[in-house]
Amino acid sequence: MSLVVAEHLPTDPEAEARRGLSAMALGIVGSEILKIAADVRRMQAEGQQVVNLTVGDFAPSEFRIPRRLEDAVSAAIAEGQTNYPPSDGLPELRRAVRSFLDRELGLDYPLEGILVSGGARPLLYGAYRAVLDPGDVVVYPVPSWNNNHYCHMVGAVGIPVVCSAEDSFLPTPELLAPHLRTARMIVLNSPLNPTGTTFSEEALRAVTQAIVDENLRRQQTGERALYLLYDQVYWTLTLHGTRHVDPIRLVPASAPWVILVDGLSKAFAATGLRVGWSCAAPAVTARMRDILGHVGAWAPRPEQRASAVMLDDAEATHAWLDHMRTEIAARLDALYDGLSALRAEGLPVEAIAPAGAIYLSARFDLAGRAGFETNDAIRKWVLATSGTAVVPFNAFAYPHQDGWMRLSIGAVSVAQCHACVDRIGAALRSL
Repeated sequence: MSLVVAEHLPTDPEAEARRGLSAMALGIVGSEILKIAADVRRMQAEGQQVVNLTVGDFAPSEFRIPRRLEDAVSAAIAEGQTNYPPSDGLPELRRAVRSFLDRELGLDYPLEGILVSGGARPLLYGAYRAVLDPGDVVVYPVPSWNNNHYCHMVGAVGIPVVCSAEDSFLPTPELLAPHLRTARMIVLNSPLNPTGTTFSEEALRAVTQAIVDENLRRQQTGERALYLLYDQVYWTLTLHGTRHVDPIRLVPASAPWVILVDGLSKAFAATGLRVGWSCAAPAVTARMRDILGHVGAWAPRPEQRASAVMLDDAEATHAWLDHMRTEIAARLDALYDGLSALRAEGLPVEAIAPAGAIYLSARFDLAGRAGFETNDAIRKWVLATSGTAVVPFNAFAYPHQDGWMRLSIGAVSVAQCHACVDRIGAALRSL
């Protein structure tokens, strides 16, 4: 006879749970984007057509993974490659990552400095855990992805630096300079999620050199080092001649204090395969490896084997990335050109030219009008009137209510991009 567990649970489970949970768990905030997805699902359930520009993911119907990668995953499973991988990643994949970075970026990392994990997220969290103690200061720009949540989980003091459209929502050296003395880690991302913008060589060199100078000062005083966590998971998806820059190539002396985070997920539309890697000084990598090893955050062995096969095939990799950039640019350009035409018509909308990743920054300049007091109100109006689902920058810790939104193209076709611009134009004209 089965035990009906529900009969033995508290009648007020939320109140009872709160009595026993940690302060960190009670204070954590779920994904703001998933909350927006509920509105999308409701409209779709009602039979309404929605162009979903919310998810930072790829729909396989639009972006299927490379056949070379797909076949290699199947082959690895057929060979019985289904047991635990090493905690730092399969040696053949770490060697393939090393060769890939050397071949494409001119970065020849020691093999001991390369760590493989189940996507980039565990590596970001592992870097936070490896570097920071409770109360340490983390400086990060906003809008940006998840830094506020990681700070909460590790007990760090987050210092958000609010960036502006005039600077492509990226932090300038002048914005970061006042925080260098007190910070233990600075977190940067380029191409940037949520904006699709990228660092210039001049700006990133200045920031990186300032971090080196601060660490040289700290070496004289015995203070703990200042690290730069540099998330470049979208670096292969730069567009229209934009050149990706990384801190170590610009300032080689920064190598001891830079943690690079990268992965297969975005470059190969393989978000579900969960293969990411980081590059750092071997001593830092060893601590991240041990932290993530205790929570089993490694990538599955078949996907690791397949990733090594893919990365080692330079011809297939280049052909795929050319294809990805072409498809992404077609969608982002359709949105950007369409919204720019609406702006030229005098309608209250604007966008920043896309430079990389799968995102477009667009502003619906409706704040302050009747019924539009918040970005979420604008977001809901865009969804209701044009069937276009977007994400306010506030989901990325941006504090202003000025109409800026993230538009993500990974789950839509070029035709859908054109159609949603037409509907947005009609909605704006109706005002």
